[in-house]
Amino acid sequence: MKFLSSAGFPRLVLPVVGVLALLFTLSCRKSQPGPETARPKLALVMKSLANEFFSTMAEGAKKHQAANADKYDLIVNGIKNETDLTEQVNLVEQMMAQKVNAIVIAPADSKALVTVLKRAREAGILVINIDNKLDADVLRQAGLTVPFVGPDNRAGARKVGEALAKRLKPGDKVAIIEGIPTAFNGQQRRLGFEDAATAAGWKLATVQSGNWEMDKANTVATAILSEHQDLKAILCANDNMALGAVAAIQTAGRSGQVLVVGFDNIGAIRPMLTDGRVVATADQHADQLAVFGIEAALKILKGETPPADQTTTVDLITK
Repeated sequence: MKFLSSAGFPRLVLPVVGVLALLFTLSCRKSQPGPETARPKLALVMKSLANEFFSTMAEGAKKHQAANADKYDLIVNGIKNETDLTEQVNLVEQMMAQKVNAIVIAPADSKALVTVLKRAREAGILVINIDNKLDADVLRQAGLTVPFVGPDNRAGARKVGEALAKRLKPGDKVAIIEGIPTAFNGQQRRLGFEDAATAAGWKLATVQSGNWEMDKANTVATAILSEHQDLKAILCANDNMALGAVAAIQTAGRSGQVLVVGFDNIGAIRPMLTDGRVVATADQHADQLAVFGIEAALKILKGETPPADQTTTVDLITK
């Protein structure tokens, strides 16, 4: 259709209805998010994947995401060993770079991760703390509030110690192999073991760190057994370290003479519960622990406000 302009030159005019329809279509395409952008992206950042507890945690999280694939996307990662704090900080920074909506983290250290997690919060990323609680004083100093979803480790460890008490008598000498001393869950488990020791009237020979790792605990247990020939039991703050202690006892030729307890109920410990090499452990349900944190994150992202902290179940496991 041709019209003459005021200057007398011809110009083309599109029908007004067609122009408006085109603009409306383009506007809708820009404003309506597709399924990829509608789903929040969550990151699970764990400790050592060499620890069966965390590989079980990872599998539980993946199964939950697969069953809820229309609700959220998930990135799962962890560090090589329990003490590699730098690697875990790097993982958090990578998740920030990928612009995830939430980070669900089991921190390797209760203090050292606070700084990078504060940067994540400042970037608008929700942070949920699972398994190992971040240090309350350091969080307060940083002006940071992070919901914690996890077990009462002190109560769980005390349950394990009370099960051991049925096999020992007052005055017996015991040792504790704790986790990383700056980890809150390690501190709480040590305190739970000490609560049980005090109640049972045991003599506490020594408390030493095995850094949550089997080989380190094996070395520590070997030295403890050599120094304390009358030792009756070793209380280990996780099952990985219990495996190391059992091996040390066997090497020292003292199987059946020195009892062992652990914490986590990993698959490798169960045959030892059956044959008596390990008296008891605690199950904090690794396959569900990350799921609890993920579900809390999804609720908050939807605008719900769950409790600041949520205490999850710890069950005593014996033969």
